Amino acid sequence: MPTDSIPTDPNLTGAIPTGFTIEIADWTNPADRDACRAVRERVFIVEQQVPREDEEDEFDAGARHVLARDGEGRPIATGRLAGNAMIGRMAVLAEWRGKAVGSALLTTLIDTARALHYPAVELHAQSTAVPFYEKFGFATYGDEFEECAIRHFHMRLELAPVAGPERRKPGPRPEVRTVSIESREQALEETLALVAAARRELCIYTRDLDPILFDTESMLDALKRLVIGGRGASVRIIVQEPRVPSQRGHRLIALAQRLSSSFAFRTPQQEEDLQYPSAFVINDARGYYFRTLGNRFEGEVVNYAPGKHAQLQEFFDQVWERSEPSDELRQLSL
Repeated sequence: MPTDSIPTDPNLTGAIPTGFTIEIADWTNPADRDACRAVRERVFIVEQQVPREDEEDEFDAGARHVLARDGEGRPIATGRLAGNAMIGRMAVLAEWRGKAVGSALLTTLIDTARALHYPAVELHAQSTAVPFYEKFGFATYGDEFEECAIRHFHMRLELAPVAGPERRKPGPRPEVRTVSIESREQALEETLALVAAARRELCIYTRDLDPILFDTESMLDALKRLVIGGRGASVRIIVQEPRVPSQRGHRLIALAQRLSSSFAFRTPQQEEDLQYPSAFVINDARGYYFRTLGNRFEGEVVNYAPGKHAQLQEFFDQVWERSEPSDELRQLSL
């Protein structure tokens, strides 16, 4: 039987592709079922030559399926969470690989498992896909084995709630708010809301630290409350042009210097990262504020969007890993 075959997403460069959506599919709906099957047939049966009789099994009917569609509504990827807490049938069409679609699918399936109060989820990962799943916290166990003539590993992700004062019962899925930003006032208000909703981490990708957003009393107070709130929160910031805010005496730099264990700045080194035209803020509550043009405020804020959030988070993390502390901010000892 085919299992989790999604290849590891390579490093993303340039603009983040936004032309896909993630939805929960209803297997009892013929249109949704056919869409999932179409993707799985192309990936498993045609591409990987898995026998057709092994592709569909008795778990499909009771599983929760996730489906990705392109901008024209065509199915491009799918995955499922079976009742035995097994994630499987992860498949992304070849032309959509490397665009964080798999990350968005997996994040949605993990969130679904948490909402169902599963203590853990497991999967059978093709050996070449193990690094992809490790990025999400999955760990291998047991020996490598063969399934459908493909080498696999068992992998498991613990989903137990955090112990201590952070422990709380899982709440209902938040009501989704989408706001089109058209002014500086809206931008500041919604960014403050994202900061307030953050629990342990905030990530910012910016050209020059956007002083009208991040060098204001209200924002500095909000960021200070986040990092000194007793939750061990951190703020990671990628700044393309650190010399500009440094020369202007940006007050966020001074705040970060005083709270250097909570703030970290890096500057991209690769040309495609330095020329990335957009800017965004993401929190760990699956919310984001994305601006296609980073020197303007017009953009979109969504308070809960697991698919797009996973896409932005993966891009941020990859640029972060290939970036370095800047000379202008080196006094922060980061």
